[in-house]
Amino acid sequence: MTLTGRARAGLNSVAQELNRKPWVEKPRRQWVEDVVAWCHQQDIDLGMRLSSQTLRFDASLLTQINDLLESARLAPLGRSLSGLNSAAQAAEGVEEDKSSREGPRAKRVLINLPPQPSAWLAPEPRSIRDVDVSGLKLAVFGALVQVENLDSFYVFSPEIEALSGYANPLVIYRGDSHYGGGFAELTKAWRKTNRPHLYAGDFDAKGVTLALDSGATHLLLPDIEWLAQNVTPLHQPAEQLPFQRRLRQLHVTLPNHHPLRPYLALLEKQRGLKQQWFGGELVCVSLS
Repeated sequence: MTLTGRARAGLNSVAQELNRKPWVEKPRRQWVEDVVAWCHQQDIDLGMRLSSQTLRFDASLLTQINDLLESARLAPLGRSLSGLNSAAQAAEGVEEDKSSREGPRAKRVLINLPPQPSAWLAPEPRSIRDVDVSGLKLAVFGALVQVENLDSFYVFSPEIEALSGYANPLVIYRGDSHYGGGFAELTKAWRKTNRPHLYAGDFDAKGVTLALDSGATHLLLPDIEWLAQNVTPLHQPAEQLPFQRRLRQLHVTLPNHHPLRPYLALLEKQRGLKQQWFGGELVCVSLS
């Protein structure tokens, strides 16, 4: 039996209290019951410390607990495994806390790069890399391009007229249950650069809402004439209605000649188009 995360947290709190007083008494809540069960399993005699209602902690008891943790090659008290990845948890001992560990992709993002020829790989139009966010030097990128759909991300090329004014655009997959955490870290850091953040995704109420929530400054969309001829109710299903209210509120606050207004007007007609169906020339449409 391992010492549970909640038991560790409780014991760490007790250890701090023992710096100010000779003993600490705690009611037998769940984390205390975890400690009692663990001590019984490890043959630690709680003796008079334990009553039907409480457990009294003192320095001697915590020393016994720590000695057993050390002999079992487990992290000592005061060392939290929460938020550490598996490698960092391994450095603390043989115990693993999957419920609180940092996921292996927590700081990872997928980036879309120019081709990188290799002798052992057939030529590809773009090179896809899984990288640690902290290793990206954001200063070298003139714009961030966030791509909503994974299949579109794999084939996306920034060699288009709409991006010609930006030096070295950084093309990133928006993320999902695997890469969403890393992308959130990236956008937080990107906002500090005050450089453009373009969203390339579905033209529907949810897609535009995702763009707004991510802090995007522009949408990458087909020009309004082409889009008006190709939008369809099939790509703006009824489930998207809850997102419409926010977009209507945005619509009425925009100046009459704002480039986003005709796009929002199309969405209000319950028409949309998935990113994979885009055609014509893409243009940058400001969100503010």
